[in-house]
Amino acid sequence: MAISTDNTPVPFAIDEGLSMMRLFDEGSEWLGSHYVELLVTIAIGTLIFLLLGAIKRYAARQVRNNEGLIGYRAIITQAIARTSKFFMFMVSAQLVASYSNAPDDVVRTVGFLFTISVVVQVAIWLRELILGFFTRKLSADPNQSDTLQSAMSLIRLLVTCVIFAIATIVILDNLGVDVTGLVAGLGVGGIAIGLAAQGIFSDLFAALSIIFDKPFRRGEFISYDNTTGKIEEIGLKSTRLRAITGEEIIISNTNLLDKEITNLTRLGRRRTRYGIGVIYQTNPDDARRIPDLLKDIVEENGARFVRSGFVGFGDSSINFELDFDIMSSDFEVVYEGRHKIGLAILQKFNEEGLEFAYPTQTTFTSGPDGQMIMPYPEGGFPVHLQEG
Repeated sequence: MAISTDNTPVPFAIDEGLSMMRLFDEGSEWLGSHYVELLVTIAIGTLIFLLLGAIKRYAARQVRNNEGLIGYRAIITQAIARTSKFFMFMVSAQLVASYSNAPDDVVRTVGFLFTISVVVQVAIWLRELILGFFTRKLSADPNQSDTLQSAMSLIRLLVTCVIFAIATIVILDNLGVDVTGLVAGLGVGGIAIGLAAQGIFSDLFAALSIIFDKPFRRGEFISYDNTTGKIEEIGLKSTRLRAITGEEIIISNTNLLDKEITNLTRLGRRRTRYGIGVIYQTNPDDARRIPDLLKDIVEENGARFVRSGFVGFGDSSINFELDFDIMSSDFEVVYEGRHKIGLAILQKFNEEGLEFAYPTQTTFTSGPDGQMIMPYPEGGFPVHLQEG
């Protein structure tokens, strides 16, 4: 209730009516003195609105024509196509209010609505750009369609919540609301949720790391610790492998990335080393021929010879080593190649009269005078064996 000039109370309805009349009078006076500026700015604002609308329609048409394509240009076009009509209208209204000397109340109201439209529109653009970037990175591997769909659903939810939470705080701050307590509350709540779901978030971010960094993909063979297997599925919580012995192995994404992983599929070639020992009774000339024999065997079986040679004297053998590469990333091809080369070595050594060594031990017997003697009579077996 207001007070009149004679100190008598004025009813609320009358007070509101007087305010409206005063606002109407001010508006009429403003229109009468600034109608030229108003018409010019309205015309310019309309052109701005139509121009923004044309840009939006062009972007939407490009999105429809290039559906399925994922590139930086497509991502930007998709974001532009999400421009709202409210934002375009408020841009035009802000231009009119700023350059037509509008009343202060009108300027403040338009400015407030313009701020809201800009914050919301920027949030929409950022959301589209971030999600488009994620989609482009994730779609590079078509073998991960199931995992990518689950990952994108979660990423879309997280990105939307974070961006629009920030937009809400910005809008409230422009309204004059003290957002310090709200920001502190959100921070404490986020920390509490993060601690409660630490394991889940750890595996989730590990899954995203696998998807983006691509240390391995579905269908590839990897080896870690004492496990070798084929990747069957990369989930948001765990990764499933099929071991070469047949069993399914399930390991959390966090634990898997903490290990040293060897991606066997990306080798392009696999090296094998054979240790070969022949008996000490081997003729030195025959021993010199062994590296050349091994090289011929490797090349005849389609592998790449690396090196072969003498490496040392063993307790009961003369030791050689053979290194060769099988030019394939397929474990089955490599396994079959090692099998063929190993049997070919066995066959060739038998043909050449080269004997493989095996652990042996010789016992020498001496008499009381230290002279070496035979442990049994010469020309036959010990008496007790002959009698038996």
